[in-house]
Parts: sequence; structure tokens; C-alpha cells
Amino acid sequence: MAKAAQSIFRLSLRSVPKSIGRVESYLTRINAAIGLDEIQMHKLMVSLTEAVNNAILHGNASDPKKRVMVRCEVLPGWLLFQVTDQGRGFRADLVRNPLKDENLHRESGRGVFLMRTLMDKVEFEHVEEGMQVRLWLNTNK
Repeated sequence: MAKAAQSIFRLSLRSVPKSIGRVESYLTRINAAIGLDEIQMHKLMVSLTEAVNNAILHGNASDPKKRVMVRCEVLPGWLLFQVTDQGRGFRADLVRNPLKDENLHRESGRGVFLMRTLMDKVEFEHVEEGMQVRLWLNTNK
């Protein structure tokens, strides 16, 4: 990973589904500064897209008056992404495992599962603004 000239990258999105498309250009901008490998980029693209999608659709209920804030901090050996919505939040421990037989046909739960599978650490927290998901990627792997 190359040394980043910039250590914090921000993105503010309106809570409309078409905003999800801005995740790719945001990650491309970060990648230009720090030089991730193809696997790291793929993990981030899937995980961050899922986090933003959940924030827009579930957290903010696609309310265009609400925002989703994305923040990436470049730390020694790590990337920390924070996705914050303005919703009421949820209990991550209640999200069902989509691989269990009884959940295979459910439409929800896959995004959280993918984030937890692809990222090195995933945290969910109720914050003053709403709900925040923190995605940690170890860049030394």
C-alpha cells in the first residue's frame, strides 16, 4: 500500500437508491491515493456498497431529506470506514444468518453477513446522528 497524501476521505449522500452508485467513484479516489490490491478493492466495494445500501434503504427509509455520511480514515495498517445514517438503528445481534435453511429465501440479512465475512472487523453502534457501521480492513494482509 502506498503512502496516502490524504488520511481522511468523506462522502455525503442523499438517501435515494441512485446515490449507491457513488460508492465506486469514492473508492476509486481512495485507491488512487493509497494503492489497494484487487482483492482489497473487491472486499471494500461489496462491503461498503452493502453498508450504504442498508443505510439508505433501511436506516433512512429512502427519505431524500436524510443523509448518509461515509468517512474513511487511513490508519497505520488499517482502513476504517464509517457509514452513518439518520435512522433509528437496529440490533445487529438479531440479524438472522442467511445460510441457515429457514433463512435462505429471506430478502434481508445478506448485507450484514457479507460485511462480516469480507471485512476484518465490523461494528454497529447507535450514535447521536443515528446508526453507524464501522468497517475495518487490515491493509497489511
